[in-house]
Amino acid sequence: MHCPFCGNEDTKVHDSRQVEEGTAVRRRRECERCLRRFTTFEKFEDSPLVVVKKEGRREEFSRSKMMAGMLRACEKRPISTEQIEEAAYAVEKILRNSNEREVSSSQVGEAVLEQLFELDEVAYIRFASVYRQFRDIQRFMEELHELIEKRGTM
Repeated sequence: MHCPFCGNEDTKVHDSRQVEEGTAVRRRRECERCLRRFTTFEKFEDSPLVVVKKEGRREEFSRSKMMAGMLRACEKRPISTEQIEEAAYAVEKILRNSNEREVSSSQVGEAVLEQLFELDEVAYIRFASVYRQFRDIQRFMEELHELIEKRGTM
């Protein structure tokens, strides 16, 4: 494994553990030249999952793109990266278990919202405001009222 910082080929593994219900391995590595640490993942290769965008364009599902949106929603919240990774895995699992080769971007967005709802209300609202494209304060308030109702029934 090449070091992403200096390109050195000599890295050593400090820690390995199974993640994503045993379907992947997470490794913490250290470069023997620059001594910086980084994380790698090993995962079996799935058949491609295609996301159909609102305008009809198709693109391969990108877990890293989805996680980037989740990370932005969770910024400055008491949520660990590990919790976000687990939520992202749960979303991907839901999508892949649908046994469809193509899923709509709205299916992805709703699955992310479901996971964020369980993690943190503020992250949920942040993601919803971008995903559902709130145009004004009225729409924002409607979403807050829905969130309060959902929390009240739980």
